[in-house]
Amino acid sequence: MAKILVIDDEKGIRNTLREILEYEKFKVEDAADGPSALEITKDNTFDVILCDIKMPGMDGMEVLDHLLSASDTPVIMISGHGNIDTAVEAIKKGAFDYIAKPLDLNRLLITIRNAMDK
Repeated sequence: MAKILVIDDEKGIRNTLREILEYEKFKVEDAADGPSALEITKDNTFDVILCDIKMPGMDGMEVLDHLLSASDTPVIMISGHGNIDTAVEAIKKGAFDYIAKPLDLNRLLITIRNAMDK
């Protein structure tokens, strides 16, 4: 069973993603902020990580840098506040992909599967 980490400061988003991904037979862990996520990744490995960009304290781009320096797990960035420049920056930094909120469920699942197949 593939394991996914969801990093988002909005509890509703984390819960919704957990429900959807568990229904799709993924094992899901979640974190409300960057430091918590980095702590979780020290002791766990994941097949894919979903990371919000706009979070208080450590933003998603900083989290992305830390994640990529520690492993080669594909990171999919998500944001409701982004624009094309944000998406390009995330991809240049090494994100597997960027998905805007509100999330399109089919696109999300296809992107996750593509990331796992890379």
